[in-house]
Amino acid sequence: MTEYTEKYPLYRNVLPPKSLRPKQEYRNHGGKMEGLTTFRSDYLPYDITYRPVRAQEEYKPMAGEIDLGTTYRRDYNPHKIEPVLIVRPAEKKHLAKCKLNTIPTYQADFKPWEIDKRESCKVERIYHPPAEKFGNATTTQDAFIPREFALRKLIKPADATTLSDQPFISDTSHRSDYVAHQLEPRWQQLREAYRPSSQPFENVTTHQSDFRGLPGDLPKSCKPEPTRMETKSDFEGMSEFRDRFQPWMVSLPELRKGKVYAPPTGSMEFTSTSRLDYPAHVISPVVLVKPLEKVQKTNLPFQENTTMRDSFQAWDIHPPGMIKKPQEIPKPSGKIDNVTTFRSHYTPHSLIPTQSCKPPKVVLSTSARFQDESIYHTDYTPKKKEICPVNYPSPPGYLYVNTDSRGHKFFRKVTPDVSKVVHPNGNHIPKEIAVVS
Repeated sequence: MTEYTEKYPLYRNVLPPKSLRPKQEYRNHGGKMEGLTTFRSDYLPYDITYRPVRAQEEYKPMAGEIDLGTTYRRDYNPHKIEPVLIVRPAEKKHLAKCKLNTIPTYQADFKPWEIDKRESCKVERIYHPPAEKFGNATTTQDAFIPREFALRKLIKPADATTLSDQPFISDTSHRSDYVAHQLEPRWQQLREAYRPSSQPFENVTTHQSDFRGLPGDLPKSCKPEPTRMETKSDFEGMSEFRDRFQPWMVSLPELRKGKVYAPPTGSMEFTSTSRLDYPAHVISPVVLVKPLEKVQKTNLPFQENTTMRDSFQAWDIHPPGMIKKPQEIPKPSGKIDNVTTFRSHYTPHSLIPTQSCKPPKVVLSTSARFQDESIYHTDYTPKKKEICPVNYPSPPGYLYVNTDSRGHKFFRKVTPDVSKVVHPNGNHIPKEIAVVS
């Protein structure tokens, strides 16, 4: 129990306001459904009157002949047109009687010279393969020393999962401290039954009650009446085109017969201008300067020794070891137990559930009035807000002393003589007060 629960008891239960929303449920109608709708019950059929049809007048062709004269034929007077004379003078061609010289100036002035072909100054060198064995070592053979690569051993331990033999404890503080409470029945609001109105429904709208039709006649149609023209004479099927253009007899075109192919007599000569004018020349093939490779077959076994293998011998070279400091702590020689410090020193204890100090949720009802007064409301007295002296460039009531290396300004408060001020607790007033600006 606290002071708050003693002074401020709970109110009684207040029911929530009732909802005016209708209940969403299907209402089954027990009677037979009528096939009448508001349109069928309120609609009144009217007598339909059709518009009067206007009779179409009979076509009567005009008497007399058609005058084909137009304003163009009447007003236009044809004129005789003469050809237009050409103002440009005719071209006069001067023909020379002398013979044309077709030799150009370049061909007459520039004569080709007889230039002899230069002899080649290149010295012909015939390649002779060396007879001695090649024994010169390369730079790579002299400088490169092959080494054997040794794989490093992995220090990473193997991923071996260890399973515990103890059963899993599934007790939690929620399971141990939780107390099940019985829920109160839910409050339900009663719905009022629907009561239909006793007065009959007036199905007259504002338009039907206020609107009155104006008297007047129906509009007459200006469309002529569709009349069907019937003639007793048969349709001749003749037209101006059929009268003027009569069919005449057309003769078929003569077919031209093609000539029969007659093969030539005698033997065919397969000679051409290229064969007659260009005689065949005997051309000798180009002789290669490169000597031919002579492949000598032998039955001796193949020697795998080469110049590289004879001259270069593999050395037994080991990589230099890593320079390490001697270990101060010796490595254990026995087998690891896979037991940690927590497992070796841990002592299991039985769980004791803590008791909850929370009071039970009990609804207290009282008819007393709620007192909205509290200790803070009655005992609190507002105090005057003092402005921090740092906000002033020169605080009133203080004298500037000095500034240290970190930018802190020190001010001294202007007070009367300290010796005359008496304090019951024996504390002294500080001479300097640190104010950060």
